[in-house]
Amino acid sequence: MRVIFMGTPDFSVPVLDALVEAGHDVVCVYCQPPRRAGRGKKERPTPVHARAEALGLPVRHPSSLRTEEAQAEFAALGADVAVVVAYGLILPQPVLDAPRRGCLNIHASLLPRWRGAAPIHRAIMAGDAQTGVCIMQMEAGLDTGPVLLREETPIGTDETTGDLHDRLSTIGASLIVQALDRIDALTPETQPEDGVTYAAKIDKAEARVDWSRPAAEVDRLIRGLSPFPGTWTEIAGERVKLLRSRVVAGEGAPGSVLGGFVIACGSGAVEITQVQREGRRPVTAEEALRGMQMPAVIGAG
Repeated sequence: MRVIFMGTPDFSVPVLDALVEAGHDVVCVYCQPPRRAGRGKKERPTPVHARAEALGLPVRHPSSLRTEEAQAEFAALGADVAVVVAYGLILPQPVLDAPRRGCLNIHASLLPRWRGAAPIHRAIMAGDAQTGVCIMQMEAGLDTGPVLLREETPIGTDETTGDLHDRLSTIGASLIVQALDRIDALTPETQPEDGVTYAAKIDKAEARVDWSRPAAEVDRLIRGLSPFPGTWTEIAGERVKLLRSRVVAGEGAPGSVLGGFVIACGSGAVEITQVQREGRRPVTAEEALRGMQMPAVIGAG
């Protein structure tokens, strides 16, 4: 099929690779414009941009698709279908209507649960036992379109958003190839009204740990916001990111250090297993403890 691919971050790259490997004609890749980053503030192409260029594919990165010119350029590609995954721009109706078979979105949740921007983070933070990937026919509403294919997967008790992100990206890449192969035989399934939830964009204000919360909730927050933006707490005046954890037995005043990196919560305790100190790389808690003195209580300040 003649495919327009629309994606931007690392999550989208395996999908692009899968489409090319499956023999589809990727006529153009759309992604977000390069961003200034690093010490020199040089413009850096997005992961999808870099991968598309490596594959020898044409790339476009308009700042908007709302202009008549951008829409005409999109339509002129004569695509059978557009595959959209974590692209980052709203697709206006003329763009949605341009490909012969419409636009298919790869969404990292079991719709209608967790429509919106941060479905992987929110699933872990909410304590969901499972999640998955849906291939959805796009329409004007936010993740409201009918679902063509879905695949479920359990969420491990120690999984972080980073872990789950990589696994769901692989599932999505496989699932979209299946969907394109079987597109004429698939029956779109209208999403039910019951069970709709929204995965709001992560606010950095959510990232500070409140040790007065139950241990299970603190653990889900730590894993759900790892690796980005990363939950944090104050330890002897230093802001330390907490990247991996598990619930363990223990009781004490919230924020009390019960030994090693075991911290008391409002009920129960969590053991921190990976941290990142300011200006340093992530390390295991065991490595971190060799170079820092743990106070009796953390989180103050």
